[in-house]
Amino acid sequence: MAKIKSVYSREILDSRGNPTVETTIWTDNNHGAVSSVPSGASTGRLEAMELRDGDPQRFEGMGVLKAVANVNQIISKYVIGQDPSKQNNIDQILLNLDGTENKSRLGANAILSVSQACFELGAACEEMPTFQYTVEKYGFAKPTALHLPTPIFNLINGGKHGAGNLDFQEFHVIPSSQKKFSEALEMGSELYHNLKNILVEKKAIHSVGDEGGFAPNLFSNTDAIELLVETIDSSPYKLNKDVFLGLDVAASTLYKNGKYKISDVKENMSGEQLRDFLIDLNKKYSLLSIEDPFDQEAWKDWAELTQNIGKQVMIVGDDLLVTNRKRLEEAIQKNACNAILIKPNQIGTISETASVIKLAKKNNFSIVVSHRSGDTDEDFLADFAVGVGADFVKFGAPGRGERVAKYNRLSFIQEYLTSLNG
Repeated sequence: MAKIKSVYSREILDSRGNPTVETTIWTDNNHGAVSSVPSGASTGRLEAMELRDGDPQRFEGMGVLKAVANVNQIISKYVIGQDPSKQNNIDQILLNLDGTENKSRLGANAILSVSQACFELGAACEEMPTFQYTVEKYGFAKPTALHLPTPIFNLINGGKHGAGNLDFQEFHVIPSSQKKFSEALEMGSELYHNLKNILVEKKAIHSVGDEGGFAPNLFSNTDAIELLVETIDSSPYKLNKDVFLGLDVAASTLYKNGKYKISDVKENMSGEQLRDFLIDLNKKYSLLSIEDPFDQEAWKDWAELTQNIGKQVMIVGDDLLVTNRKRLEEAIQKNACNAILIKPNQIGTISETASVIKLAKKNNFSIVVSHRSGDTDEDFLADFAVGVGADFVKFGAPGRGERVAKYNRLSFIQEYLTSLNG
């Protein structure tokens, strides 16, 4: 039985050039694993807390030396000597050490870096790919090459991910789930380049946002949707047959004094008015998914939208649910949505993340495993998404290295699974 012999954390940079935590763990039989933690720009109020130094003399206060020290000086003492295959035990040690509900003592970034590294170390010790280890560890269904998660490509970045002129945070193209992953990736890449060509032709800004999508100078959210329709129409693919549209409204960022403000409508909107606006958008474009359509505490509006269009559309809870079991239980009870965005750094440990996914699956929620806007170039999430049997992955546009690393890993997994069955 392997035992952990060393735990070492350090400060690295993420895709936005901000510091984050990277942890390396070794066993006494010389297996090793490295894990780095992403960071969000648009965060739910109830997310586990990432620990930042707040020292204005370093990285404008964004340093993570405190979180690094918490791993090296506190967590390491309790994790060294543990069996890396006992994931639940290790995660419970981390939770007990922190002792707060939102992981604010040690920092969710410190905790997840260790939890995830231990998980990948467990896979290495078992000499299994991480996706296969995930299946074995938590009893999820075995994946096949034909049923990998469908990618949700964020081709236009707005809100906190863009240039500030689009209210909605993300505008998605989503290949049909009937397509093999390799076909879906090809579609995403072709549409990405199509969109760039159209922006160039229109002499529009075609700079790239945090998640690799374009951040053009448009006047309204509807303009952005129309641009995606034009992009698809100029391709060999058929809208609402080969490829679908989706939105991340990130409505909590638009909500002030009980009203929502979007550029498409002159007056500030109530929850009911925004609901009707989204229902009309769906009538026009047959959306596949709408993420965070309302503020994260507007349970009534969520439930009414789900009741109205939830049979045709995925109503996805991100800021609403923050990968948190208690929030998911409340959403199930209130029938507030029918899909959940899964981000391990919102909750802080791998075992808690797996527990949330199991509960969501049991209640027929669609599972969307997601990156963060400030990410790193590792591909763990691709394996994890396959291992838990996610329906979708949201890794950004098919551009920027930290996004492409995850898509390329899914391509490899498809080939690997094909060879096993061949």
